[in-house]
Amino acid sequence: MSTFDEYAAAVRQLSVQVREGERGAAAEAERRRRLHAGVAQVGQRLAAQGQRLDQLGEAIGLPPATAAAPDGPDAVTGPPVANDAVDPDADPAVVLEEARRLVDEADLRTREVEALAARPELLPTWSPTARAVAVYVACAAAGVLLMLVLVVASGVGLVSGFTLGAWICAGLPVLSFAAGWLILGRWGRPALATVEPPRFVPLGFVICVALVPTAYCASLLLVRFLR
Repeated sequence: MSTFDEYAAAVRQLSVQVREGERGAAAEAERRRRLHAGVAQVGQRLAAQGQRLDQLGEAIGLPPATAAAPDGPDAVTGPPVANDAVDPDADPAVVLEEARRLVDEADLRTREVEALAARPELLPTWSPTARAVAVYVACAAAGVLLMLVLVVASGVGLVSGFTLGAWICAGLPVLSFAAGWLILGRWGRPALATVEPPRFVPLGFVICVALVPTAYCASLLLVRFLR
């Protein structure tokens, strides 16, 4: 009777061990499945980051740096990795979590770069309207300086009155407007702009056409007042 009891106890113990082994195997399989899914997700994010970096590089004139992964045995080839770069005893879950942290940090830096690239080189913190007004006013001011040079030249007989009037009424305003239009197109365009930025042509034309002749009239009034 005791022999049968010992046999039954051994069977129960074996059954418990089998069930524990099955649960352990299921848990290990689930852990491996989650690790593989995590690795696949990190790989997809890295591929997306590589494509976005290629787009950013292309926007600033750099050639693409990433390439499609080869198939077959060549898929595992790549730059050599130092032996001490990877700890063979490290927990794969810890390594995967560290990889996710690095990918998250890379995403953050990429968004910061995109935010900077979405701004133009010229007056990046200004609104488009304020930037355009500042550029056209500055170009018109340069036209006013040239107008004063022409006025002085006219006073000493180097420039005729007709030529002076033509430059003041047409030449200098048009040149000032063209300079502002070109400056906004060159330095007022963000690196990642997909459409042409607004250059506020009517506003710039009014500023340049009105400012140069107004400055000439003001100079005449100032000269008469000083006399």
